[in-house]
Amino acid sequence: MINVKKGDIVVRKSHKQDIVFIIDRIIGNKIALLTGITTRLQADSYLDDLVVLEKKEVKKVYDNINQEVYKKLKNIEINKFDGLKRSNRIVYTGRILHLDGDRRYSEKSRLYYKKMGLKAIVKNISENRQVNFVETLIDRYNPDILVITGHDGMIRLGKSYEDIYNYRNSKYFVQTVKNARKSNKKGLVIFAGACQSYYEALMDAGANFASSPARILIDFMDPLIVASKIAFTDEKRYLTISDIEDELRDGERGINGIGAGGKRKILTL
Repeated sequence: MINVKKGDIVVRKSHKQDIVFIIDRIIGNKIALLTGITTRLQADSYLDDLVVLEKKEVKKVYDNINQEVYKKLKNIEINKFDGLKRSNRIVYTGRILHLDGDRRYSEKSRLYYKKMGLKAIVKNISENRQVNFVETLIDRYNPDILVITGHDGMIRLGKSYEDIYNYRNSKYFVQTVKNARKSNKKGLVIFAGACQSYYEALMDAGANFASSPARILIDFMDPLIVASKIAFTDEKRYLTISDIEDELRDGERGINGIGAGGKRKILTL
């Protein structure tokens, strides 16, 4: 038996070691279920195709993630509304409810939103259970922006694009979007999806923005960037993918949509 175990950080030999994964589960001492560390992708692999990374390599991966978060934060003018506050005005940014199937990404998301100064509730709920909680959470937190994400991936890459069962979690994301729309929350903006998600089905279900039109990988921060841009955009302005794409990993090939009105409000005292 190949010497790998649940929790190991690995790469796949057959894919030129291009993506770093964590082993979530091992089935029958033969197959490993994998979750991306830097991408929102799920996959499976034969154990003998895996290479376990050494501790120093793992540290480098996580250091790079932290640097990426810091880089994104540094490039955004977090205090750009200070002048308005000093002139007897109060700025309200959109409230975000973020459902994430990945615990590690949930923690990074909380940090990101906090550093951005945004009002955000982040819930770590597995992709297949988000549908059961979304309506209750919308009623409880009354968000302006809803993020439905986690991990996804095509089972047979490059085939059966219109078969929702060829996607690992798209069917759950689609139903969660539909349930969110049942809440009839006026003006609710929804982002939905992860790597290689069934973009068209997510949009048909009622999302404003979704992944992934080109069935490619998206960065773990892409959903956060979309949500924060909407939250910081003035309510009188309509936001389109052209306003966001330069900040995303692969622009509109990874994420697209019909757009949404901004959620920032300025009140004069």
